[in-house]
Amino acid sequence: MKIEVTDQALKWFRDELDLEPGDKINFYVQTYVHTGLHEHFTTAFKIEPHDNNASASVTIDRITFYINESDEWFFKGLDLLVEYNPETDEIEYKNTQL
Repeated sequence: MKIEVTDQALKWFRDELDLEPGDKINFYVQTYVHTGLHEHFTTAFKIEPHDNNASASVTIDRITFYINESDEWFFKGLDLLVEYNPETDEIEYKNTQL
C-alpha cells in the first residue's frame, strides 16, 4: 500500500487546514453511502499527531500523511492517490490496484 499526495492536494491541505511542518494527516475509514469500493464506507481525514500504528505513510514537505493499521483492511491491495479537484475545490481520493 502506497500513499501519493499531489502537489495541488498538498497546497489545498496547507491552505485549508493551516498546516505547519510536523503536522500529520490521518486517512481513515468513515461510514457513509455506497462509494463503489466498499459499500457504506468512504475515506476521510483528520489532523492526528499519533501515527504510532501507521501501516503506510508518506512525508511531503515535512507534512506526514498516513493510514493506521486499524484501517488497513479498507485499502488492502490498493494504493491511495489524493488529488485536488479545482472544479469542486475539494480533495478526491482514487484507489488503484497494486
